[in-house]
Amino acid sequence: MNEASERASSTFVNNMTLPVHRWFRYSAGFSAEWVASVIRTSKYGRVRVFDPFAGSGTTLIAAETESVESWGIDAHPFVCRIAKAKLAWRTDPAAYLAKIHQIRGIAATISPAIDHYPSLIRNCFDDESLGKLDLLRKSYELARDETPASDLAWLTLIGILRRTSHVGTAPWQYVLPKKEKSKPQEVMHAFDAFSRIVYYDMKIGASVRGPRAQFVESDARTCAGVPQRFANLVVTSPPYPNNYDYADATRLEMSFTGEISGWGDLQDKVRRYLVRSCSQHVPERAVNLEEVLAAPELETIKSEIAEVCHELAHVRESKGGKKTYHLMVACYFRDLAQVWLRLRTICDVPSTVCFVLGDSAPYGVYVPTMLWMGKLAMAAGFTSFRFEKTRDRNIKWKNRKHRVPLQEGRLWVEG
Repeated sequence: MNEASERASSTFVNNMTLPVHRWFRYSAGFSAEWVASVIRTSKYGRVRVFDPFAGSGTTLIAAETESVESWGIDAHPFVCRIAKAKLAWRTDPAAYLAKIHQIRGIAATISPAIDHYPSLIRNCFDDESLGKLDLLRKSYELARDETPASDLAWLTLIGILRRTSHVGTAPWQYVLPKKEKSKPQEVMHAFDAFSRIVYYDMKIGASVRGPRAQFVESDARTCAGVPQRFANLVVTSPPYPNNYDYADATRLEMSFTGEISGWGDLQDKVRRYLVRSCSQHVPERAVNLEEVLAAPELETIKSEIAEVCHELAHVRESKGGKKTYHLMVACYFRDLAQVWLRLRTICDVPSTVCFVLGDSAPYGVYVPTMLWMGKLAMAAGFTSFRFEKTRDRNIKWKNRKHRVPLQEGRLWVEG
């Protein structure tokens, strides 16, 4: 990799030009080409890859292209459905195309109805576009079956929502209703164009040999369903402790499909399954800070994390929002301590683990994420760690909430 590619290896941006990876831009991720290079240069003869925060499947698809065994899990129900659909890329492209034609045919025979859509959707699409999306949605439901082609057709519809909305969407998937796009795509044109991309990428998949990735909806804190001692290489990117709400990242899509009716539904439908990396996970009365800090999983960093959390508890009293960052940090590292303990049982001996990570400074209080993660890994039974910085963050101070320099990179753990 050249220097620019190396800096971008911890972002998803480059993937948007790659087959299959470009089908859905998830809010987090890293370069699939970098993952492939890690697999190719692994010191293990028979590489077996695991991703406990698989998201939309970047690591798993890279493993398939490199013809190695892989397992992945994720706890976000909607993102799991996306990953499962993407992992159907090596199925019959002709069957997929037939399903698309069936949906288009049904859409020509029915009428739209848009009054039932929630306000978020009504604000993001004009009536004409929403009517066409409704036709495709109803047609998909009528044509739906338990086949990979059906899963891919669903993803095709999901994949055009942001392309056809007239409002802005930020790079991390937030919806910006007050920001207008100059030229949103016409719905039927976008559906047909996207289906051609999927079909083309599936044709490429027909030439890929080797094992299929195994994927299950599961919690990284338990790794339920994953074989013990399976992996000798873990490549993943856990949530950062930076208050990004991964549940909110798919609110547009889940609102369109009717899985939620509003923001308030996210707690029960998504957030309760996830690692606690944002203050929305930890309302003030829901968590006892001292009980969390006393958890045996945090013993190796207990004094350090207690100092940071108590400082955050003090600083928040002077802030208007009074966000529960003190609880978020404590719960986040307890959750990740449990992840490391489970990884020790999933990983063979020896094995290599790579976490793509960023640190944080809520309310300007620095959280040494990489150091604490390394210590938790060692406490779980791994033998060494080192951090490799790939880029600086938060170094352009305009409109920033604090002036603490941050970084992102890779935590390499051996054992």
